[in-house]
Amino acid sequence: MTTLLVLYRRPDGDDAALETLERRYRDEHLPLVAGTPGLRATRVWRVTEALGERTDYVLACAMDFDDRPSLDAGLRSDPMRAAGRVLREIAPDLATFLIVEDARDLLGAAPGA
Repeated sequence: MTTLLVLYRRPDGDDAALETLERRYRDEHLPLVAGTPGLRATRVWRVTEALGERTDYVLACAMDFDDRPSLDAGLRSDPMRAAGRVLREIAPDLATFLIVEDARDLLGAAPGA
């Protein structure tokens, strides 16, 4: 599985700015993402804390695809391009995009593996 993991920093402003980001993310961005071909699952979390340090991250989102070619095709699709345009408007310079791949081989005999 290949996952597009996106971390979002807190927008400038007060709590109302964060509420606006969350509302527009939910109502405008995520419905477009949902139409992405090859998308298997989308998970969204609020970041509540960072262990032992301060963080300006407020949201995280994982979008799962079968493999890298499926992700690449999804990124080139009209729904994802539209979602990207909305995201640039509602969260300019707030997102960090990571492409992550399962690494079960690193788990070995770890508990819960």
